[in-house]
Amino acid sequence: MRTLVSFAALFLSVALLQLSSGGLGPLDALTGLAGGFSRSEVGLLGSAHFVGFFLGCWMAPRLMGAVGHARSFATFTALGVIGLIAHTLLFSPYAWAVLRIASGLCVAGAYTVIEAWLQARVTNETRGRTMGLYRVVDMGAAMTAQLMIGALADVETYVAYNILALLGCCALFPLMVTRSNQPEMPRAPRLRPALAYARSPLAVTGVLAAAVTSASFRMVGPVYGQEVGLSADQIGIFLAAWVGGGALAQFPAGWLADRYDRRWVLIWLSIASVGACAITVAATGSGTGAILLTSALFGATSFPIYSVAASHAHDFATSDERVELSAALMFWFAVGAIAAPLLTSALISAFGPSALFGFISLAHILLVIFGLARIRSRAAPERRTAYVWAPRTTFTVGRLFSRDRDRQPPGSDSD
Repeated sequence: MRTLVSFAALFLSVALLQLSSGGLGPLDALTGLAGGFSRSEVGLLGSAHFVGFFLGCWMAPRLMGAVGHARSFATFTALGVIGLIAHTLLFSPYAWAVLRIASGLCVAGAYTVIEAWLQARVTNETRGRTMGLYRVVDMGAAMTAQLMIGALADVETYVAYNILALLGCCALFPLMVTRSNQPEMPRAPRLRPALAYARSPLAVTGVLAAAVTSASFRMVGPVYGQEVGLSADQIGIFLAAWVGGGALAQFPAGWLADRYDRRWVLIWLSIASVGACAITVAATGSGTGAILLTSALFGATSFPIYSVAASHAHDFATSDERVELSAALMFWFAVGAIAAPLLTSALISAFGPSALFGFISLAHILLVIFGLARIRSRAAPERRTAYVWAPRTTFTVGRLFSRDRDRQPPGSDSD
């Protein structure tokens, strides 16, 4: 409880920011489709968000170094709010794509500030509790944001976007009025994408598969839901079920990843993801309840892949490489996430809604094939790091978990 109180301002800002930004993607998709946007144009909006996310991850540490944490947070949040309000002034897919770049900048920049602030405040004694609460608050708000979609879709467009903008404005208050001193700005990590591939090509492939899955489902999932007959509130539950299933699966996935060869864990998770994709497509004629349950199953099989892949990469890294390796993995995730929504929406236009899960399945089949090849070409590492449920938020998040990765996992072969 003391941990929660001491970080209350940061956690409240996280929750409000996630409620504001997390609802934008589905709302854009449903509003755009209702207004005549094509499926490819909806996919363009999702890709634009991740372009902004990539730029924000790169810019935020530099802006913090120039103006400090609080002013940087206010700048990025204001940019996101401007993007939300401007949705009601311009109804064009290309104008909205520019505005979604602003929303991506807001998310990456604001999370970079929050995570830098957390890193400066946690101690070895409070790190575990603080990071656990951080993930619970973030995931809980992400699920709630999806569930809000039904209510937002039923009101006038300007009202819906203004509600999200108001939540974004409210995210400013906790950090702006906190009495905590701003921490010193840590050095921005060097971005070396080749480092991740040098340490583990399989981990890079896993991160790309996770990016294709996450970005396609989050940004184009509402198109799929509408095509198979879900209402707006059911689409919100459909997306929230994926997040919830993924969150619950982190614990058994971590247990397996700490006790067995992580390459086999990645392979079997991907095989299960392909199966979940097939079940989800087959369930389209079995009623709404079946579709929602299969979404949770799909989340449970696909969501942990990023964290397992990241843990596998860190098995081959030294302690002083951890922050830069985490940034490199996030770079590859951003690359995959930028491309996926546009490709997926084009495939849906050409082949129908089931193409969403066909494309995701293809990414996981390639991961299985490459994983089997890597098992034949290299032995498993002699020493493994502890499994870490890694948020896919910023290039700097690795600082929060770098010490956790140096722990020996319980039940590992090298205990």
